[in-house]
Amino acid sequence: MLTLTNNDITLQQSASDKTTAIKAIAKQLTDNGLVAEQYVTGMLNREKQNSTFLGNGIAIPHGTTDTRDLVNKTGVVVHHFPEGVNWGDGNVAYVAIGIAAKSDEHLGILKQLTKVLSADDVEGKLKQAKTKDDIIKLLNGEVQFEADFNPTLIHLNFPATDMIQMSAVAGGLLKNSGSVESQFVAELVTKEVTHLGNGLWLVSGDQGVKRSAMSILTTSEACEYKGLPVKAVIAIAACNDSHRTLLNTISQLVFEQQQTKIFTSTAAELVALFNGSVQQVSVDGDNVATFKIQNAHGLHARPSAMLVATVKKYKSTIKVSNIDGENKFVDAKSLMKVIGLGVKHGNSLQFTAEGPDAKEALVGIGEAIASGLSEG
Repeated sequence: MLTLTNNDITLQQSASDKTTAIKAIAKQLTDNGLVAEQYVTGMLNREKQNSTFLGNGIAIPHGTTDTRDLVNKTGVVVHHFPEGVNWGDGNVAYVAIGIAAKSDEHLGILKQLTKVLSADDVEGKLKQAKTKDDIIKLLNGEVQFEADFNPTLIHLNFPATDMIQMSAVAGGLLKNSGSVESQFVAELVTKEVTHLGNGLWLVSGDQGVKRSAMSILTTSEACEYKGLPVKAVIAIAACNDSHRTLLNTISQLVFEQQQTKIFTSTAAELVALFNGSVQQVSVDGDNVATFKIQNAHGLHARPSAMLVATVKKYKSTIKVSNIDGENKFVDAKSLMKVIGLGVKHGNSLQFTAEGPDAKEALVGIGEAIASGLSEG
């Protein structure tokens, strides 16, 4: 996978329009020996076919498939436009990543960018970036936009019999994940816990926190604290605002009096609940279809955009999974989610559709894929 370095970044650029920006990027690709001089024509033609603006202030100008033979070596150059460049349709790019790819090596960067594209305030942070390291950390997802929460931070039915033990183990989960240091655990066992109702408790700390994260511990034993039942403890480590989304979910559960979900759900269900992800889709067998991607370079930006455009024609809710990848279903109407599947030549995509035109949608999607998604 391509890895961004300081040598790839050019700061303090300005351009009157995207054509000027693309030409400057193409020149640097050429000067770096990555492409032949004529590659700029392919980049401009690609932009005419479909905008390379991805969202959140990021554009990825690159050549057409018929100009891949002009690529000498796979690589990227990144231009930072602190004043922004009008990329059309009201979109402003603060960072443009010029891509030269001989095959599908660039898909790794696109997949990484999906995390950045779905985060809040990326556009503002890119605009305000001052150093090359700032840009690299943002594009590589090293700036934390979402608090850590995954199955390793969940322990169900632990045989705890008191609140100190519950807090200590919940803190230990965070320490084992590398999110916090020992002083956080020491702080947690001395903190006053907050009762959220129905046996659910919350404790938090900010000492020795390296990354914002959340852990959940449930007990299999009869446990009480101050005369109230203890079924589960949520521990939150905070060093930035990335835990706010998790707190919003907790608040909603409390408001709806659904606290029992925390200690009656599986680890996978808890992750899905707090991360808002769709782990699986269950629909009638008639509303499922699988298609193999024959595009020589997989679903890079252009065929992905064409696929999403096809899916958006239909009213039905449509999910897609890369069977040969992580095999998780995502919204097929989201360009960044589709790109994030990292689909390569020969991979099989499974689509599910629910709605008034579900069957029609699957037929249309199959025809679009069979036609090559504008690539023949």
